[in-house]
Amino acid sequence: MHLRAPECGWGVVVLSAATLLLLATFGLVLALILTQLKGQAVDGQFLATLPSDLLGAGAGSSPTSPAAPVDRSQPDTTAAPQPTSTPPPGTNCGGVLTDSEGSFSSPNHPGNYPPNSLCVWVIRVPPPSLVQIHISSLTVEGPSPCLFDWLEVQEQKEQNSVATRFCGNVAPPTVNTNSSTVCVTFHSDSSIAGSGFAAHYKAVLPGHKSCSRGEFMCDDGLCLLPVSVCDGHPNCHDQTDEAYCSHKHTECGGQKTGEHGYLWSPNHPRSYPHHQMCIWYLSAEEDHVITLSFRNFSLETQDLCEFDYVEVHDGINTSTGRVLGRFCGPSIPPDLTSSGPHMTVVFVADDGVADSGFNATYHSVSALNRSCGPSQFACRTGECLSQQWLCDGWNDCPDGADENDCGNSTYPPFTSSCEFIEVEMCQGLSYNLTSFPNIWLSISDQREASRLLRQYQVLQELACFEPLRRLVCGMFVPQCSPQGGVLQPCRSVCSSAEQQCRQALRLFSFSWPFNCHLLADSQEPMECSLP
Repeated sequence: MHLRAPECGWGVVVLSAATLLLLATFGLVLALILTQLKGQAVDGQFLATLPSDLLGAGAGSSPTSPAAPVDRSQPDTTAAPQPTSTPPPGTNCGGVLTDSEGSFSSPNHPGNYPPNSLCVWVIRVPPPSLVQIHISSLTVEGPSPCLFDWLEVQEQKEQNSVATRFCGNVAPPTVNTNSSTVCVTFHSDSSIAGSGFAAHYKAVLPGHKSCSRGEFMCDDGLCLLPVSVCDGHPNCHDQTDEAYCSHKHTECGGQKTGEHGYLWSPNHPRSYPHHQMCIWYLSAEEDHVITLSFRNFSLETQDLCEFDYVEVHDGINTSTGRVLGRFCGPSIPPDLTSSGPHMTVVFVADDGVADSGFNATYHSVSALNRSCGPSQFACRTGECLSQQWLCDGWNDCPDGADENDCGNSTYPPFTSSCEFIEVEMCQGLSYNLTSFPNIWLSISDQREASRLLRQYQVLQELACFEPLRRLVCGMFVPQCSPQGGVLQPCRSVCSSAEQQCRQALRLFSFSWPFNCHLLADSQEPMECSLP
């Protein structure tokens, strides 16, 4: 699909980063609650939080015996009891697993799981062996922070309970726990359902932890997906995931100069990896224009091109000039020509379906010596437009010449898309104008943004809430630039919040979820925002 906007640039912010912050914050609150509920003994107090019918099951119990909801309301705690919700009769849900290895899955898998499910599996292996879990498939309502449906792995670690929650449609890396007893919970609400999950567990000795093929292991058992390696953000305490990375992104983005050249998606013609954001900056001589031609093109198909896409900007970066087009799916985009000597090409891939990607060529020509074809419209800058772009309500020529003399056009005249900020949490920033819809985060309007940001109220008491507020508002309610585009937060905004909040999150075994290196390293008000 070809999605264009008049004189509008879009600052790309990695979605996974924004949603991972919500996962971390709600996990922090969960960790606070769990630490109050847990005592000193692993098997005693840890299993005391489970239903009595589960505790009564022995080694001969069926691994898929029905389980009642988890009841965490012990007499010596203030935690509220969980609501009663179980899958419909006839579905397998929960149990006590005591074999050295085995498998379990969501009810009805690979069919859709039922609504209002609460399944609890207790996995117990003989000490000193530890539990290793491999989730082979995952399609659970998401994305993070996994507020509606989720799969949660809970282990006892150094007298503290550590819970990790998963959702979405990308299976996580192998989970190497540090406990002989692990509790796995699957929860679903009353609305959207998916095919759920399938998982396999086995007992491993402490010195024999491993990861699946293609995963990266560090910190004596932490497994990472390939996309998390050499991403500019250390995920391992020993930072080995960011070592020897000079070759990692040589084919993904960068500065391109000269009369002609090539660019392609990572791994092309093989499938591109998940969680990608590549930006190419093309530059030519003054009084020249750049033409971009795609030779192969196959990205995930979606109506609005919100998941995987290529976006081409007529300018020196994504915040200046207009958007020449956003493309996804299997159709090769048309040739695109800049109005001046600069063009910016952005490739974004989410955590879902991956395809073979694209390759393209570019060349520069003198704006004075080029001519348009008989079926094209010539802008005063020398740029050539297809006839279908004339009088369509969008200014495709820099001076709007393609929208002149359009008296018979049914399209309304273009007006600025900027609007005053109405979200209470984001008022009082350095800017008071924003623009919606927020295409990157799929937020339709300010009312939806306000509803999502209410979930952050639990963090208001943190000392680092103010820098965190500026960063989150900069993404959820972005600044509307004078040219009508949208500016992403500057890298310094993210780095400041990280510096002040990292320690608070680390106390609860959470690492900073943003990759600040993906944001613009600038203080220029035309390139990024300082909320």
